[in-house]
Amino acid sequence: MSMQILPPPSSGLATTIQGVWWLQSREDWTKDGQQRIDPVLGADPVGILSYAVTHFAAQFMKRERSPDNLLSQPSYSGQNNTVAVGGYDAYFGTYEVNEQTGKVAHTLIGSINPSNIGITVSRDLRVNDDKLIIQLETTTTGGEPITRTLTWKRVS
Repeated sequence: MSMQILPPPSSGLATTIQGVWWLQSREDWTKDGQQRIDPVLGADPVGILSYAVTHFAAQFMKRERSPDNLLSQPSYSGQNNTVAVGGYDAYFGTYEVNEQTGKVAHTLIGSINPSNIGITVSRDLRVNDDKLIIQLETTTTGGEPITRTLTWKRVS
């Protein structure tokens, strides 16, 4: 498998992203096709995302999260990304859609990690029926550039 290539943006993105989405997959790939596993949230995190007309909320959790390993969970912020705490990441705020490019700018008003508050992160979004694809450029814990692709299924 390799990094997913996004189709061109379609019209009406601001309307079609509205709803509640359940995370199906989260994959990180280098430019040369090597997959990387995020040590903070793991290979298969749980996640939920909701978009209203101008606001959003997102939550992610490492599946193997337990009281025994909370203190040993690494934290880091990749470029254009948020910082999780103990294998958990949650934040909310406002967003703006660029219909021509398919990019969405998310400005964080609240977060589990205070250092995330006030940042704006950029994402490429595409919707096809009940599937939402989000893609972003970020870095690994070691600073290696990666492309992260999140695939979501509409639940509401």
